[in-house]
This record gives sequence, structure tokens and C-alpha cells, in this order.
Amino acid sequence: MREPLREVDEITGKIIGAAIEVHKHLGPGLLESAYQACLAHEMALRNIQFEREKVVPLVYKQLPVESAYRADFIVENLVVVELKSVKQFEAIHQAQLMSYLKLANLKLGLLLNFNVRRLKAGGIKRVALNL
Repeated sequence: MREPLREVDEITGKIIGAAIEVHKHLGPGLLESAYQACLAHEMALRNIQFEREKVVPLVYKQLPVESAYRADFIVENLVVVELKSVKQFEAIHQAQLMSYLKLANLKLGLLLNFNVRRLKAGGIKRVALNL
């Protein structure tokens, strides 16, 4: 059995590789939905297991709030991936991802901003919850 952190590192590496491939072909400037569709296709080509637009359950004082939040991707039931196409990451983007991690009871997420010249230069942010 693989060590949990090593497995998560391998998965995030695969996700980032798929995202770089999409960005290499499309470049910046498109809508988030276009990158999401292409990243889903690229991850499927690479046999990466994921759920797209996954509903993240919210329960407030025993009141289920249905379809309150949707994560762009839950990958391998371990990593939340949120896509952006913005000038730069803002604190609210990280806060949103942290909320998704808490609600989904997962420990690691990736913020991917496709509206940059190079994805590796400012377009990837790894967010950990209690790791």
C-alpha cells in the first residue's frame, strides 16, 4: 500500500500535467467552462478518475442545504480542483477551496488559474487542510 501523502502527491502531479497540456494548447483568455471541459477530457485520456461539478453537501444545524456548492472536480476521491480564469488569485479563491475541502472532508486542493502566460508561473496554488 502506498503512503497517503505520496499517493496525493502523485495525483496532484498528474492533474497539474493535464492542466499544463490544456493550457499549452489553449493559452489564456478563455472562459473557465472551456478549460473545465478540456481538462475533463485530458484527465479522462490519462485515466485519472474524477467527478465533475460534484455537489459538495452542506448541513447547517441538521438542515441539509441541497446543491449549495459544486466543486469543479473531485479527483480520485482525494483532491478538490477548482479552476479560475482571472487576472490573479484572490484570498476569496483560497477561502472557497478551503470551504470545499472542509465540506467534502478532504485534505488537499488545487487552484488552477488558466488566465496566465505560463501555468507554472503563478497559475497553480496547492491548498492543504490540516496536513
